[in-house]
Amino acid sequence: MKKNLLLILLFISYIAAGQVLPKKISEADFTIGKTIKIESILLNETRVLNIYLPLNYSVDSAKNYPVIYLLDGSKDEDFIHISGIVQFGSFSWINMIPESIVVGIGNVDRKRDFTYSTQSELDKKEFPTSGKSKSFIAFLQNELQPFIDSTYRTSKVKTIIGQSLGGLLATEILVNKPELFDNYIIVSPSLWWDDEKLLDEHLTSYDSNKSIYIAGGKEGEVMERTAKELFNKLKKNQKQNTKLFYELLADKTHSDALHNAVYNAFEKIFKQSKI
Repeated sequence: MKKNLLLILLFISYIAAGQVLPKKISEADFTIGKTIKIESILLNETRVLNIYLPLNYSVDSAKNYPVIYLLDGSKDEDFIHISGIVQFGSFSWINMIPESIVVGIGNVDRKRDFTYSTQSELDKKEFPTSGKSKSFIAFLQNELQPFIDSTYRTSKVKTIIGQSLGGLLATEILVNKPELFDNYIIVSPSLWWDDEKLLDEHLTSYDSNKSIYIAGGKEGEVMERTAKELFNKLKKNQKQNTKLFYELLADKTHSDALHNAVYNAFEKIFKQSKI
């Protein structure tokens, strides 16, 4: 009797102390995508791409998928959490966004790639490598998109996501090369660049079948004003089939607005278009 009581007390003490451990059966790495390195002729450098493929990509071999191009798409930037939104949003019981391929474009020098030539001496001083966005846009158009389309089963629908300087680049593409993407998600764009001259550009050259989402957080007078001004200029010349959205995420800042903004953008853009 005393022996049984002792065993019970020992067992209880092990549980209380967290000493009852399960036996490990196996261990394996957990991955959400793949990393590819490509050699860019136009940029004369190696670029890293992080690729997320939908869960059923290898199963449904007859299906083509929309592609989401993510600037700042390195593993230690925005690739993982944005791919998570895409996966979650494409679950059948959520049905917020169609199953999509995510192409995260890793950075080499974002200050160089995401900015056009500036006349501002302050910009030149603080960003000495800046001004090469035309080369980067040519890379997107003539190398990256053809590579992705030839490597994966893609549909014609293309989305770009850019935040901060990436938002500046996405706006520049919308102004000068709008045909490159169908959906533009522009978050906290650095439209202060070059004394806000991009806002002076003609903003009506894009075709009407586009969705444009602009958002930002509480980021100071210049950032908030220029993002809203971009929206107002587009709104003034909005075409019949253009979907245009603006959000001020008042409880977010420049550093944490992207995640919520992208989630909201997916809801607004894709739930309406039902791609």
